[in-house]
Amino acid sequence: MIVDKIALKKRLSHSLLGWPAQRHMSPAQDPRYRVLTSDYKTAAVMALIYHSELDGHKLILIERAKNNPKDKHAGQIGLPGGKYEDQDGDLLTCALREVHEEIGVAPQDIEVLGSLSQLFVFASNFLVYPYVGFISGTPDYQLQVTEVDSVLEVPLSTIMDAATKKVTDIDGPNGMISAVPYYDIGGRVLWGATAMIVSELEQIILAK
Repeated sequence: MIVDKIALKKRLSHSLLGWPAQRHMSPAQDPRYRVLTSDYKTAAVMALIYHSELDGHKLILIERAKNNPKDKHAGQIGLPGGKYEDQDGDLLTCALREVHEEIGVAPQDIEVLGSLSQLFVFASNFLVYPYVGFISGTPDYQLQVTEVDSVLEVPLSTIMDAATKKVTDIDGPNGMISAVPYYDIGGRVLWGATAMIVSELEQIILAK
């Protein structure tokens, strides 16, 4: 699948879909994704896309380190990103810094197209701000092994395929969750907040 970068940038500037797009991949349509706590923390992530001659445009995902005791989402598939730090100054800088730290892609190599709708992740008490970026050429990954086990390059055609979207029961951080929608990424489960973010990106790409 080939993405029109100019069209996507235009859509991101005025066509965010928010909860109606996110809820398609929301665990049990959980309303807690829309209710901020008084002590929430802030984070930023980046949906990075690059073009492969073989598979068209791909989305870069990470498999979070399984042995990180500080990570409530350890072992899960996610987008590169992390907690906002005071020295970042703004959320986009936070996302770019975290991408560089986690997978080694430098900020100057990323063309930022815009942002997606923010999402509250109640399991870890973070309000997450997602951005969308393009990379020219094949990324040269340098993984932060304490936080990232591996990188997954997923063709957008796989994301868009209806057969990729399935439902299962998942043992989440707060117990078993029934009938959870997820993306089947080569046998790996992409669910929760990341799946909700990807769902909005998918629908914006498909919008006419």
